[in-house]
Amino acid sequence: MPELPEAERARALIADRGLGRVIAAVEDGDSYVCRPHAPGELAAALVGRRLTSANRIGKTLWLETDRGGPDLGLHLGMAGRIVIDEEPHERWDRFALTFDDGGRLALRDKRRLGRAVLEPDLSRLGPDAALATRAEFRAGVGRGAGPIKARIMDQAVIAGVGNLLADEILWQARIDPRRPANQLSGPELDALRRAVRAAVRHALREGGAHTGALNPHRERDGHCPRCGAPLSRARIAGRTTYWCPAEQR
Repeated sequence: MPELPEAERARALIADRGLGRVIAAVEDGDSYVCRPHAPGELAAALVGRRLTSANRIGKTLWLETDRGGPDLGLHLGMAGRIVIDEEPHERWDRFALTFDDGGRLALRDKRRLGRAVLEPDLSRLGPDAALATRAEFRAGVGRGAGPIKARIMDQAVIAGVGNLLADEILWQARIDPRRPANQLSGPELDALRRAVRAAVRHALREGGAHTGALNPHRERDGHCPRCGAPLSRARIAGRTTYWCPAEQR
């Protein structure tokens, strides 16, 4: 499931292989993935434009175009990925740019939950999880009586943490995911921020959010890879959650 690390890999791919290329055609006929735009609306805005930069906050990507053209927002949804210059084209390519050199950038998404939109609204996103300052993290994450797991997954608080990363981060920080966010002390919030950064760095280096130490044990009858205690399992913030009851407090 795409989280911050997967979005960053997509951004890096576009930066490496997509920038400087001119858009010759746009496949925007999927009105669900391209909502609220009608078929042809993205094409009319983008054809003839050159991609000039690839950017990301959390899980949200946006590409800038030249000559004052619109930004193109891309979101990978729950199963999407960006492919560039891959053949053959697949039925799961929900949105695509064809370049004037014959190459192609596609949003490939079997579950059809990704998005392509002009001028994406970034105002509702909190600071990027990998870049949030100590003050930003304390002020945003340490609020409210809801469970801390829900707080760090709220994209308006910090952007980029999904279910797998959240469990890994809380396990690394030894914090119970059910604890009310506003009951964490300042030092605990600082430790949690360090765990966020460490988990993101590891996931970027190793290839995705699924590479955390806890993830192979996130199953019924799983055990803590650190102490061997049976893992607890529950639904928190609507997501299946695993933690070590012996160490996470």
